[in-house]
Amino acid sequence: MSYKVRQIKAVELVKLYKGEGWWEERKEEDIEEMLKQGDSVGAWNKGELIGFARAVSDGKFRAYIEDVVIHKDYQNSGTGTKLLAQLVDELSHIDIISLFCEEELLPFYEKNNFKFSKSHLVMHRK
Repeated sequence: MSYKVRQIKAVELVKLYKGEGWWEERKEEDIEEMLKQGDSVGAWNKGELIGFARAVSDGKFRAYIEDVVIHKDYQNSGTGTKLLAQLVDELSHIDIISLFCEEELLPFYEKNNFKFSKSHLVMHRK
């Protein structure tokens, strides 16, 4: 498997998202625009994109990790940990790196040195 060795193509990411039941409403052209922004890392096996993670950042003070998605056949294989480590390494100059996750993923992120904070509430506006 390789990590961040080539450009991630929108068509590959759409396939990964859909295979995992993520973001059915997202369009390929919008994903292509998203990939031009921020930091993204990918993992491939035999040419197939099997993992993806990205961050949104102001470049100095804050970064938010988004869309950590691993193909179901590669979950619990270390792929997510390696992707996250690569992305965090690329963000090492940022003061605070945050993420949002489902409750069942807390052990994974805690194992990767993220700390749960009861003092912060997530609010969304759509």
